[in-house]
Amino acid sequence: MLPYTAYLRVYQPLEAFPSAERAYWKEYADSADRPRRVEALAAEHRDSLRRLASAPPVPAPRAESGDAYVRRMGGRTYICPWQTRLRSWLGLREFRDATPARLRPAYLPDSVCEDADEAFRRWRERGEPLRTRILTSTWTVPLPWFAPFAPEERCLMLDRGADSVAAPPRVLLYVTEVARARERLERVVGVLQEHVGDSAPLAGAERLEDWLAAVAHPEALLELDYGGLVYLLDDEALREDESVAEIDAAVNGLDNGEDELAVAMYQRVTGRWKAVQALEHAN
Repeated sequence: MLPYTAYLRVYQPLEAFPSAERAYWKEYADSADRPRRVEALAAEHRDSLRRLASAPPVPAPRAESGDAYVRRMGGRTYICPWQTRLRSWLGLREFRDATPARLRPAYLPDSVCEDADEAFRRWRERGEPLRTRILTSTWTVPLPWFAPFAPEERCLMLDRGADSVAAPPRVLLYVTEVARARERLERVVGVLQEHVGDSAPLAGAERLEDWLAAVAHPEALLELDYGGLVYLLDDEALREDESVAEIDAAVNGLDNGEDELAVAMYQRVTGRWKAVQALEHAN
């Protein structure tokens, strides 16, 4: 069972990488041995479990991952490196910030955390970038993540049944060009600034706008993947999930002075995701 996590990924075109990296990723994308798209999440999860179940546990890999998600679109190849080491360091920092000091050793020995912190410090001192091209969210999809997409960019695949051969995993995702994503985000930010002002939705949309500006090549792709969250929802719920369309309708309602429509769409999408997030505390 995959972790109940959603992912927002930036796929850079091959040309965006320096020449040495470009050659590596081109060979990687053409390799028959790399994890395929449908297997990559499970491969990442297995690697994390192996590290954390070892003695002592290894919260971050000794070296950066050489794996990536690969997309081909319009005759071009796009790469989203896993960045497992950097994401693990950042995740460890969030874990330590959110967990009381007296409880941390129950999960990870202090000495292990200190070693990881020291390796991260040396890495930062080399001037390496701290932004990842993959954002994660457990138990829910943050509402601003829906804003960069259009309803027609949705891809939904459901289980084909036990009698199906090589059935694909359950998947719900959206893919768009970063240029379009940024245009949509810019409009959402403008509408929220004009009609709502300082608020959590505006702050979230602005953070997402800043992240894309910092990490994405102008010709990159952006993907929203429900990841393991699809296993919290049955087929009917996934078919009926129109969160992107509802956020779009709420923004249009605000912009056109249709306040009742805006409130109704916002309440519908927030209610859906509050119900999903509440499962974190289910017995």
